[in-house]
Amino acid sequence: MTQPQPNPQAQSMALSQSFRSEGHGELGRVGVAVCHGFTGSPVSMRGWSEYLAEAGFAVNMPLLAGHGSSWQQLSKTPWQNWYRDFEAAYLELSARCDTVFVAGMSMGGALALRVAALHPVAGVALVNPGLTFSDKRAKYSGLLKYVLKSVPAIGDDIKAPGISEGAYTRTPVAAVHQLARLFADTTSLLPQVSAPTLIFRSTEDHVVPESSIDVIKAGLGSTDVQVVPLENSYHVATMDNDAPTIFSQSADFFRRHHDAI
Repeated sequence: MTQPQPNPQAQSMALSQSFRSEGHGELGRVGVAVCHGFTGSPVSMRGWSEYLAEAGFAVNMPLLAGHGSSWQQLSKTPWQNWYRDFEAAYLELSARCDTVFVAGMSMGGALALRVAALHPVAGVALVNPGLTFSDKRAKYSGLLKYVLKSVPAIGDDIKAPGISEGAYTRTPVAAVHQLARLFADTTSLLPQVSAPTLIFRSTEDHVVPESSIDVIKAGLGSTDVQVVPLENSYHVATMDNDAPTIFSQSADFFRRHHDAI
């Protein structure tokens, strides 16, 4: 009998959906809220989320509003809706866990920092977090959005060959304007982030500039900040060559700071 062939499109759609797991074992009441980046989806963070879930952590990774559908839909979505979805994931975990951490990549890092500024998180783990732009045109996005609907995609900045995060093929300029507003708002809240913070930073990143890391280190209220260099990955490091380092060191970070509470 002929075996049914897997449907790549269906598999891709499944990977782009939200992910939630119950905790188990001694880490069963320790939660990690995980956030993907701008124009992307949970595809980029699924490996990390599944690793943490297998280790015993309770995990909640939402699909943010305007993502996982079309860039046109994203262009209509205010940044507050992205934050709403990630904050809801954190709050869901806090209702069933004793300790909750937040983790995010790129824009997801900004959202994680904002949650950490406004809620009592136990720690923050970030991968190439964004709070500044490398493209100087971004500062004019509030005006450009009226004459330019979209620009080429920023996705798939991955060093390892043959891997795709499945991000949008275009970046809506109106959404870049919303992203700039999120960055400004989060930057103003950094002094309120007192939780231990672990930052994974690719030495070569074609999306987020080094100034973003400088802003975070200068603004954070936390005195416990560690930066781990990633020598063999580009921006989407959670799907790149250094992913095992991110997965294992973040899990150790969560365990260590859970034990310290």
